Amino acid sequence: MGKITGFMEFKRLSEASLPVADRRKNYHEFVLHLNDDQAKIQGARCMDCGIPFCTTGCPVNNIIPDWNDLVYRGNWREALDVLHSTNNFPEFTGRVCPAPCEAACTLNINNDAVGIKSIEHAIIDKGGENGWVVPQPAEKKTGKKVAVVGSGPAGLAAAQQLARAGHSVTVFEKNSRIGGLLRYGIPDFKLDKRLIDWRMAQMETEGVKFQASTFIGKDAPEKNIANDAKKTVSPTELLKKFDAVILSGGAETPRDLPVPGRELNGVHYALEFLIPQNKVVEAMTRRSEASDETTSHSTRPSKDTGQVAGYGAEMASSHPLPQTAGSAITSDLASVVGSPSRMASSSTSNVSRDVAGDGRNPISAAGKHVVVIGGGDTGSDCVGTSNRHGALSVTQIEVMPRPPEHENKPLVWPNWPMKLRTSSSHEEGAQRDWAIVTKEFIGKDGKVEKLRAVRVEWKDGKMSEIAASEFELKADLVLLAMGFVSPEQKVLDAFGVEKDARGNIKADTENYRTSKDKVFAAGDMRRGQSLVVWAIREGRQCARAVDEFLMGSSVLPR
Repeated sequence: MGKITGFMEFKRLSEASLPVADRRKNYHEFVLHLNDDQAKIQGARCMDCGIPFCTTGCPVNNIIPDWNDLVYRGNWREALDVLHSTNNFPEFTGRVCPAPCEAACTLNINNDAVGIKSIEHAIIDKGGENGWVVPQPAEKKTGKKVAVVGSGPAGLAAAQQLARAGHSVTVFEKNSRIGGLLRYGIPDFKLDKRLIDWRMAQMETEGVKFQASTFIGKDAPEKNIANDAKKTVSPTELLKKFDAVILSGGAETPRDLPVPGRELNGVHYALEFLIPQNKVVEAMTRRSEASDETTSHSTRPSKDTGQVAGYGAEMASSHPLPQTAGSAITSDLASVVGSPSRMASSSTSNVSRDVAGDGRNPISAAGKHVVVIGGGDTGSDCVGTSNRHGALSVTQIEVMPRPPEHENKPLVWPNWPMKLRTSSSHEEGAQRDWAIVTKEFIGKDGKVEKLRAVRVEWKDGKMSEIAASEFELKADLVLLAMGFVSPEQKVLDAFGVEKDARGNIKADTENYRTSKDKVFAAGDMRRGQSLVVWAIREGRQCARAVDEFLMGSSVLPR
């Protein structure tokens, strides 16, 4: 806990953000982490609640009261050690996690929850800026080899844990750069991809090998799944070379909307829009930073908030790791890491459509009326990206009813509540509507121009259309962001693993073993579409299971 009476004395302070007008001009992160004094006060709000429900509310079981108290007392490095003891990648969760820990906070029963996520963000950024995040190579090697298929948060967490246990680990990724949907699915304005490169540099020093542009399977994935592979390795070949294999890919098969007009040009899956855009931004960032060798690596306080615009990219400038980038194309870290303060404060737009590297995004929202179908995080990312393209209008519709503004805390606490949430992308401009079903896409000359929809009502969990409620929405671009139904089935079929009823790999959370010998599964491939923090949890637990399988016992934590 922090200060005994802190929760009564201090109000919750949320992290500040740059103005909407500024951040819509570029793809830079815009959330300003707390400065030391602010974080200390927020840590002081952690109360002596007896049973820290925040710890069980957090999928990785972060020891939150301990690092809150350490921040309150100014022991930042110890706080970082405690944070890393349960979470390999707080630089990811401190930015993109929805913070179920805060929903479970005891103070949240009748007050504003402790700002746990903002303190986590401050801890990891301070650790990086001070060079405290160092490699932890194993003291001795076991001689065992492990293949990790999929380089998202589950695969990366498993790989790092196993490497620290002394195993030789190789991570395989079918796309051209490591990171999975961390790199390609989440926009840079939410997660600067140089953070992935920074963490990969640490992992490479610990002995992890990365092999991008390599598809593990037999037949190529479906066309609606991103695949940059230049090489294919069969499961049989992989199992011959490695003592254990972890399948840790994402749930990449998107949910479709098979209504009349679906075939029209201008109707796309969300990732068909987001992935190329992330590639464009990364290519542009590398190009810009490579030509700016005089970039300063110092943080600069914000005049308005007193907070520090530290985005973790600062970490690499003082990072005692080899100066190599975690990419399919090796380069000096100086070409991929710049000053976070410059990134935050720059008023120069980086929304150029003409960028060398991965090429242009074939889908443009510029000057168009965009309709996003689906109300989750992916839909929100489509909203923010469309606004940065320069869309004329952005409308987001959802089939489910509008959630309540506030949850019934006595009824739902400490569980994750169903309530209305407004993301930073929504704040930047979007019309939102609920309880709507799309009936048809209508177009001319093969291109979508509008959609026909109907309003529905929900009763006892069942949906019914409201009579005479049909309407039309102008739509030059429609983005389908209705979630993901399963991992790529061809990969699962190639390994011959047993599946559950939803098409995921069947494996429990005790040993993470599949129906095939030596093959384990973790993350979205096992549990289905989920959060980054759940993927990290499963990767860590799976690593322990693999270590026990290889060595008979394990000292790795679950």
